[in-house]
Amino acid sequence: MDFAATGFDWNYGNRDKCQSHGVSIAEIESIFRESIALLPDPRHSKAEERFKAIGRSAAGRHILVVFTLRKRGDAVLIRPISARYMHGKEIKHYEKQKKEIEEASSSEDR
Repeated sequence: MDFAATGFDWNYGNRDKCQSHGVSIAEIESIFRESIALLPDPRHSKAEERFKAIGRSAAGRHILVVFTLRKRGDAVLIRPISARYMHGKEIKHYEKQKKEIEEASSSEDR
């Protein structure tokens, strides 16, 4: 899945909801500057396409962000809907899957 977002779409509603779990706006935006796992999230919205992004903040904390993409003129913006720090069990599962994907990818390159 590939998208080219040019920024973020914030307002009081999504800003407050995301920060209610203790995740700052800066941390949320920082995960999109690094390598992330990007997954579709079709179960949670019929009105718009949603995604889950899993990544690490600049501080090294694992964060899960649910978001959608919004078009403003020619710009495509990431609109975070919810964000939270991942639990230990989720981190282990994510790291295990990430390692398996990396190993499979490196064996295909040989």
